[in-house]
Order: sequence, then C-alpha cells, then structure tokens
Amino acid sequence: MEPPAEGRQESSALTEAAAEFLGLIGLEDLDRCVFAETLEVVAEGRQPRGQAGAQWWAAVQWAPYEQMGKPARICLLVQAHGRQDGMPGSRTLKAYVTPQLETLEQEEQERLELEEYPIERRTHIISHHHGMTVTKILQEGEAEPQCWSFSYSQAKLRGLLLEGASLLLLRVLACRQAVPPGLIFPAFDIQGHLCTSSYHALGTQQQAVGSVEMEVFVIEQILHTGTDISTVWHSSFLPSGHLARLVQVGCPVEMLLQDESVLTQKGGIKLQPHFAKQPLDWEEDIQLYSWFLERKEELQVTYTTYVQQHPELKAQMADFLLALLLQQPHDSVSFAAQFFTPFDYQQPPGDRFASLTGNKAASTARPGLFALEKLRHREGRGC
Repeated sequence: MEPPAEGRQESSALTEAAAEFLGLIGLEDLDRCVFAETLEVVAEGRQPRGQAGAQWWAAVQWAPYEQMGKPARICLLVQAHGRQDGMPGSRTLKAYVTPQLETLEQEEQERLELEEYPIERRTHIISHHHGMTVTKILQEGEAEPQCWSFSYSQAKLRGLLLEGASLLLLRVLACRQAVPPGLIFPAFDIQGHLCTSSYHALGTQQQAVGSVEMEVFVIEQILHTGTDISTVWHSSFLPSGHLARLVQVGCPVEMLLQDESVLTQKGGIKLQPHFAKQPLDWEEDIQLYSWFLERKEELQVTYTTYVQQHPELKAQMADFLLALLLQQPHDSVSFAAQFFTPFDYQQPPGDRFASLTGNKAASTARPGLFALEKLRHREGRGC
C-alpha cells in the first residue's frame, strides 16, 4: 500500500548542490569515517557522572551485505545504540549503506521497558528493484503486535538519505570542516513519511572534552516534516570526525564526549603506543579466534564475488604467466610493468600500441592478451 496521505510531503527532490556533493565523496573520505565512538548522555547543563547506563554509542565498519539471489556487496555497516540515564528505555539503529550513501536496508528499534506495560516500536526499511518498502511494528504489553507497511517508487527516492547514511554524511562533512550551501536531501520522518533534511555549518566554537578545551566544528541538521514543526540537531565535531557534543534543540538531555584519549587520534586512527607489543597467543583466545574466523569468511566472500564478477582475470593471468615462463626475465617486476602497459588507458594511443608491438614478451604470449585489448576497444573503453 502507499504511505498515508496525512502528513506526507511530496516535494522532497534532491537539490543540485546535494547531488554534486554525493558525487565527490570518495573511498578515502569514507575510510576516515570507519571508527566507533561513545558519548555520555546527561541532562543539559549538568556534568556527566560516568554511568555505563547513560551512554550513546555509534560505530561504522566495512561489511558484506547479502540479499537472497544476489551477489554479496561490500558496503558500510552503521550501528548506533542509546540509553538515557534514569529512563527504562533504549534505541537501536542498524543500517547497510553503499559508498554512494544509498541505504540498502535499515532497522530501528525503540523500547520502553516498563514493568507492567512494556512498549516496543520497530521500523524496517529495505530497498528493492522497484523502490523501497517501510514496515512498522508496534508491540504494547501483552497485546497482539500491530503491523503495517507501505512502499515508495524508485522515482521518489533519488538521493534519499536515511538516518544511518546521515551519520556517515555528518562524519564526512566534519572531516572536511565545511558544509556546501544548499545541502538538502529527501528523508523519512519518524512515521516513515517523505520529508526533507537540510545541513548547515554553524562555524567553530570552544568546548571542553574532559579537562581539555578544544575547538569544534558545529553542523546543524534540520528535519523538515509536512507539519509546521521541524526537528533540529546540533552536532559538534573534532577535526578527526569524532562527535564532541550532540543535542536535539529543545530536548532536556545532551550527549558529550568525555574520553580524552580520542584527542590523540588522527582521522579516526589511533596513534600507536611507543612501548613494545606483548606477545599474544590469539589462537588460545576464544574471542579473538572467533573474530579471526568471521573476518576470514568475510574476505573469502568478497574475493570470490570479485573473481566471479570479472571473468577476464583468468585470461589475463594465464597470458602473463605464459609470457613469464617463456622469457624467464631476471627482473620480473619490470617485466610485469612492460607486459601490462597496453592496458594503461592513461597513455596516448600511439604509446600503448607501440608498447604492445615492441614488447618482446607480448609477442610470445597467447592471443588472449590481444583479444582482451580488442574487446576493450569494441566496448568503447579504449582509444
């Protein structure tokens, strides 16, 4: 079914500035966003008490994403969890986001853990060929859960930026210490209706991180819903992209960074200690060994997927190995550089074909090398 018309905002087109900015985000920008962080959740104006139950935690990591009948894709896994001090509730977010900041799947869960009447709200959003489907589930006490869902067509979702992708975008903006003007994206409100989300730079200011005074870069995010009421967040970032303060305007609580060790990090990568590492028998550590096995499986999936998506690799490697065995050069590295020169499309056409015909190694290789070169030219990727 289509989303309810009440409260729905149809004019949520991606702005030109936002589309241009998305196209400029590279893997180096995203790599700087891969880290975990923890903030203390406190009443506004009060000092943190360091209680483990009053924290907001978020983490970004590269991870494979699999759907039934489709090859695995490498994307960014965004996770967040928050719990307020003195409140019997929590909120959890999990999202799979592509390097282009497109959300493949996102799940949100809110729990109010009252003894006699617990309430749980879940929102599941999944992207598919025709667009995106939003499913919402409400569980109140012992009553039967209420479930409803609605879908959006692909035409309405160009540039859609959901919460997980928004967290990534904020980290990218923080690392660049700049927000382009007119940065507006389509988004979903709390009900799953289409709306818009805008981002603005509020400049720099001084803020205490533990006992250290730091300069932070402040970004304002406004969620413009179909009603006259908008939701506004102010996020203060360190140059490394780590959050120093997060507050929803009008909310009586705020999230503050208190871990001073973050200040010794550059670009989200912690500086190495100067003392020698202690020997570690990781095979005897059950947790580390489990992490090793999980990472090994992830790499096997990504490597296998890449080879399956590039069948030309076998022909390329077979040609190179045959030429190497026939010539048996003393410097195999230089030989490899000369052998693969015809595939360098940054060279002028004349230089590439001269290398192809003048290279003694190429003349003794199988015709597969020349077939691959001819195929690339037919596809329009060559000269």
